[in-house]
Amino acid sequence: MTASTAVQPLLREPKRLETRLKEIPTEAGVYLMRESNGDILYIGKSKKLRSRVRSYFRDSQRLSDRIAMMVRQVTEIEFIVTDTEAEALALEANLIKQHQPYYNVLLKDDKKYPYVCITWSEDYPRIFITRKRKSGKAQDRYYGPYVDTRLLRYTLHIINRIFPLRQRRQPLFKDRPCLNYDLGRCPGVCQALISPEEYRKIMQKVAMIFQGRTDELVSKLQSQMEKASAELNFEQAAKLRDQIKALFALNADQKVSLPDDTVSRDAIALAANEEHCCIQLFQIRAGKLVGRLGFFAEAKSATPGAILQRVLEEHYTTVEPVEIPTEIIVQHELPEGEILTEWLSQTKGRKVSLIVPQRQTKAELIEMVERNANYELERTQRYRNYNDRALQDLATILDLPDLPKRIEGYDISHIQGSNAVASQVVFIDGVAAKQHYRHYKIKNPTVTVGHSDDFASMAEVIRRRFRPYLTSPPTSLLLEEERIEKENDFPDLVMIDGGKGQLSAVVEVLQEMNLLEEVRVVSLAKKREEIFLPGESEPLTTEAEQPGVQLLRRVRDEAHRFAVSFHRQQRLKQGRRSRLEEIPGLGFNRQKQLLAHFHSIDYIREASVKHLTEVPGIGNSLAREIYNYFHPN
Repeated sequence: MTASTAVQPLLREPKRLETRLKEIPTEAGVYLMRESNGDILYIGKSKKLRSRVRSYFRDSQRLSDRIAMMVRQVTEIEFIVTDTEAEALALEANLIKQHQPYYNVLLKDDKKYPYVCITWSEDYPRIFITRKRKSGKAQDRYYGPYVDTRLLRYTLHIINRIFPLRQRRQPLFKDRPCLNYDLGRCPGVCQALISPEEYRKIMQKVAMIFQGRTDELVSKLQSQMEKASAELNFEQAAKLRDQIKALFALNADQKVSLPDDTVSRDAIALAANEEHCCIQLFQIRAGKLVGRLGFFAEAKSATPGAILQRVLEEHYTTVEPVEIPTEIIVQHELPEGEILTEWLSQTKGRKVSLIVPQRQTKAELIEMVERNANYELERTQRYRNYNDRALQDLATILDLPDLPKRIEGYDISHIQGSNAVASQVVFIDGVAAKQHYRHYKIKNPTVTVGHSDDFASMAEVIRRRFRPYLTSPPTSLLLEEERIEKENDFPDLVMIDGGKGQLSAVVEVLQEMNLLEEVRVVSLAKKREEIFLPGESEPLTTEAEQPGVQLLRRVRDEAHRFAVSFHRQQRLKQGRRSRLEEIPGLGFNRQKQLLAHFHSIDYIREASVKHLTEVPGIGNSLAREIYNYFHPN
């Protein structure tokens, strides 16, 4: 690998560019394009490095706008030579995963489709649905993303019914299992009634379902059932029989008509409009559709064949070799299909075929996948169009200069002043962005049990929310990343749940902070869905079913839901603590230590005197007082 430092982009220095291109060998390998500060812009592979890299700088080469912008920033090109094209693909995948260059991000991760995660990093792995594919722990496995969320949840429901799995992240009781153990739904993970090795064997069977190996799992269970029956262990044989029956029912209606039902195959196709591209991958095992995965990309980011190639590369680098099918049917010719085929064959340990069908059954299968991708693209486009209409209508209603990209909604929740809290929800482009939600505990000393003040509470929350913009140093002194983060975090519109009173309290705070000109704020009253603007005594003239008003209502309802949910949590914690307050000699700090040690009142109630003395600050006499309180007889 070679490298040097340059400030000017290579396109501005033709002589240096030509010299650099001549230094690149014609062998297979990986190339890395860097910008002036040394960051990697793009990582690619090729069986002939010099030809591929040179193609980026030819005047006649038609590049997408995105790649053309990248080329104008390249100040240095590095390369790593490999022995084979398959090694180049594997190395490229590892380097992209490690460095995550901006221009290699082809697929859009909008959390539209969910994944299934199995936490193999834990002694007793959990399984759950998530819309975030994190890579914090390398041992954890993610399957998906799945298009059919309803079918995915049904599959997990069946799995939890037929396999004894861990049901809770945290145990309910400290020294005994919960009811799930007695019902046979959990093998007693919380009390280590099953060893991690035995539990992992159960989870490996579950993983086989998401790997598309259901038939293999059924055969394995049938062998175990016959063995249990021969050993006269009829109870175990009956459990295995029920598991097999449920697995047969799982994919009973997913049959796909193909000439050879014994071959495992994936079929991939895409549908695109001017802006977006929807890709779907059908996983077919033994003639059954076991999974339908979905991806999104920018339509202009690459050619259809290159998009399909990148999807396949990213997908198969995250799966185990046993999950790779022996046949992959693709809609378009891939630009580097030979490299992909060789790498997949080496990874799987047997020949993998890449087919672009022209007629008959396999071509009909690709048409079906494309048809589904087109339906999903149209559905997504309709949803985006509706959001665009709502944003445009809202901008018209409020006379905004631009569409409100980031909308924040605020609400207060309490019961007669007790456990007063507030919520902040965020909608970006008309869609709830839950990763940006926040909640607040009201600190105002005048808000107490029996005395509520929604106006003061809302004023406090707004002051705390916008305080960083008041006390932050000048923009020139901020790091660029901090400046961009602050700009992205600043709302285009703030929606207050309430009427003129709440709005006036917020306006007063923003005036004190000299932010009223920068923060556009409105309120939405519940009864008549009336929109109030600062300084206006009468609400705006709107219709309840206008798209813009409906969008504000969605923000308001979500803020209310989030506030009520947090309030209930706080009330529950307060209820737990209030019971402890009745115990003589148990102060606030020791209450906190007890709850931190046992996690719940139920644990404390079930604890013995000896277990209670294990908590710091709890002596024998106080432990006896606590025990007697929960066991008066």
